[in-house]
Amino acid sequence: MNHLHRLLSASAVIGLALFASTLSASAASSPAAADSSTKHAVLTGQDAFTDAAHESPGTRRHLTVADLPEPMPEQSVDNGAHIVPRPSDAWPIAPKGFKVELYATDLDNPRLIRFAPNGDLFLAESDAGKIVIFRGVDADGKPKQVSVFATDLHQPFGIAFYPLGPNPKYVYIGDTDEIVRFPYHNGDLKATGPMENLADLPGGGRLRGGGHWTRDLRFSLDGTKLFASVGSHSNVDDSDTHPEEFHRADVLEFTPEGKFIEVYASGIRNCVGEAINPTTGQLWCSTNERDAIGNNLVPDYITHVQEHGFYGWPWFYMGGPNGGHQDPRHEGKHPELKSKVITPDILLEPHFASLELTFYEGSQFPAEFKGDGFAAEHGSWNRANRAGYEVVRLPMHNGHATGEYEDFLTGFTVGGADGDVWGRPVGVAVAPDGSLFVSDDGSRSIWHVIYTGK
Repeated sequence: MNHLHRLLSASAVIGLALFASTLSASAASSPAAADSSTKHAVLTGQDAFTDAAHESPGTRRHLTVADLPEPMPEQSVDNGAHIVPRPSDAWPIAPKGFKVELYATDLDNPRLIRFAPNGDLFLAESDAGKIVIFRGVDADGKPKQVSVFATDLHQPFGIAFYPLGPNPKYVYIGDTDEIVRFPYHNGDLKATGPMENLADLPGGGRLRGGGHWTRDLRFSLDGTKLFASVGSHSNVDDSDTHPEEFHRADVLEFTPEGKFIEVYASGIRNCVGEAINPTTGQLWCSTNERDAIGNNLVPDYITHVQEHGFYGWPWFYMGGPNGGHQDPRHEGKHPELKSKVITPDILLEPHFASLELTFYEGSQFPAEFKGDGFAAEHGSWNRANRAGYEVVRLPMHNGHATGEYEDFLTGFTVGGADGDVWGRPVGVAVAPDGSLFVSDDGSRSIWHVIYTGK
């Protein structure tokens, strides 16, 4: 099967900002909340292309394939985030009724987070090659205990527990170049046995211009399939002529013992975050699309993943009524694939850098959140006006996306869309009590979002 790979493509020309929301962040002693109403405002068409300065909790956007502009590679810019220390009056902004607490800080490149069945929070500190455990919340909102579970890993990212259920025997780690596992029993704060290599993966790379290094892991609901996501090696290299793209820009399927089965889905440039929809049992991906063909191309996306489905990279993007849109850098290539390009469920702002994804199964948040998704948007670099730098909510109906997404946790930038950035969300995870935890590698922190109703 052909492997269609992808790198973010597009700088972003920002459309009208209908929602001017200058929300003031409260000080650390008094976390911020923004008003949100029961009826959500929905920006559609060209009005949905906004930027970080116009993100506010409760605002929804609904982008469709019909809204996409023509490729404009001359717009491509390098407008990466300028990271600054969090200002004293800056704090993540959540919808009204939610409270945000600073759970942990001074971390070392905090990336993906996942809860073990016993309630311990596992964190991948990728650059340091460590997995760290945080246990409990004390009276001051801080961890009761912190322990290093494992070290000497190779850019660890994905974390999965197996078998599924309350009593796992292993914790699986997605290193950049392999799938490994450690013996694990509830309550272990350190690995109690040696690391076992299960399968090799195409490894390495940095984010700019491709070379995606993150590897997420998820088990199917029945526990028979292990899905590993592997991003492309480049932005948009032709995988026919670049052997380094083999088994990249794919979701790969393995057995729990690490035997490779097949390319489960292809043409997904970088499925950074995987999740299993609890209602449908389907695998979902939070995906970074390609760069360098326009401010508003190509939208990042979040979608359920069809087995043997093709999502376009590198030759096409975003299927529609007439099939996929051909990337101008591959004009005329693979016409037989044009009709096979799948349209994703939720189109996000281009260049959002959509990372970890989770579904809300808790009971602390209002009932309307049950079954919805949350995703961390790390923030753009290939867009004239920065976008992302937030956590978004993904409304669902009976396990299926409405196509909209909603600003949920904002406030990580300073000033306008060209201002400094102090926070960059990476991971999202739902705690056993139904609260939400968010990792942020900009401020090197983990945030705790609690619903109080006040």
